[in-house]
Amino acid sequence: MTQPIEQIVRRKLSDEVFDRLERMITSGELQPGDEMPSERVLMERFGVGRPAIREAMQSLANKGLVNISHGERAKVLKLTARSIFQQVDLTAKIMLAQSSDSLEHLKTARIFFERGMTREAAQRATKADISDLREIIERQRDSLGQAEEFIAADMHFHTRIAQISGNPIYVAVSEAMLAWLKQYHTEMLIWTGKEKFTLVEHEEIVDRLEARDVEGSESAILKHLERSRALYSK
Repeated sequence: MTQPIEQIVRRKLSDEVFDRLERMITSGELQPGDEMPSERVLMERFGVGRPAIREAMQSLANKGLVNISHGERAKVLKLTARSIFQQVDLTAKIMLAQSSDSLEHLKTARIFFERGMTREAAQRATKADISDLREIIERQRDSLGQAEEFIAADMHFHTRIAQISGNPIYVAVSEAMLAWLKQYHTEMLIWTGKEKFTLVEHEEIVDRLEARDVEGSESAILKHLERSRALYSK
């Protein structure tokens, strides 16, 4: 039996340079905040021309590994959960724009995530956490009739609950999903009085969190999100 031909694909020089530079960062040779070596140093080190170095450096920037500023050397960035999600922000928005199914899947995933997040918050919330949440509700109440301000406070309320966990990945996931959903939060801009339901529901959530009522907190967030999911539409 004849074996299938396995072609060897010749890689671009810039891809090889990218791999070397990435290893310099992941190995710890270069730390967050460090400047990348100059183009001339890298050209001599790898034996390649300036175009390969520049293309590889741009690929590093596109992946959120370095920051390139005009007139300055690129610097190694500290990777965080937030910065990782920001790298897929545009891609996620395009996916949502192209498929109504994707939007529904995101809304369902958000409800699943926030139910668990709120259960944990009910077990960990401090007096300071509860005070912050009530202040956000008051700011939201003061924003009635101002769509952008009201929605910004709404997003802050949910990400503040995520912060109670002390887990930065929870916060990053919450911020990312809310940012992706924001552009579809169209009905709220018409102002049909539904924003007042949001305030009441937020207050109920905080009351349950303050009482350390795990089941009650989950029920309150579920009721709130199931009602508000209809506000996110194309």
